[in-house]
Amino acid sequence: MGDMNVSQQFFVDKLEQAKIHFERALDCKHTEFDDLYPYMIEHPQFFWYKRYVAWSELLTIVKLCDELEITWTEQFTERQAEYVRGRVMSSKVLDYWYETNESREHVG
Repeated sequence: MGDMNVSQQFFVDKLEQAKIHFERALDCKHTEFDDLYPYMIEHPQFFWYKRYVAWSELLTIVKLCDELEITWTEQFTERQAEYVRGRVMSSKVLDYWYETNESREHVG
């Protein structure tokens, strides 16, 4: 295929798409995964698996960005970037992905 130079913007765009895909899966909204496996909608484990697939895609793009030394954290809140660095899609990730209340009082 010859020499192929892929721009940083390509990876930033793919990262944004993967983030959107994960967030749509998190919100139980339609994704391309639904089109690939329409029969799975009938199964209760479908939404968990759909989220897992989207999370794996996101982690793969982040790993490529790390290897290519492309900054990826700017696409996420600090907490979201922490979850992605942790690599484990836990209930904490599912419950607090969208938490944006940064003005809450801290008890010191």
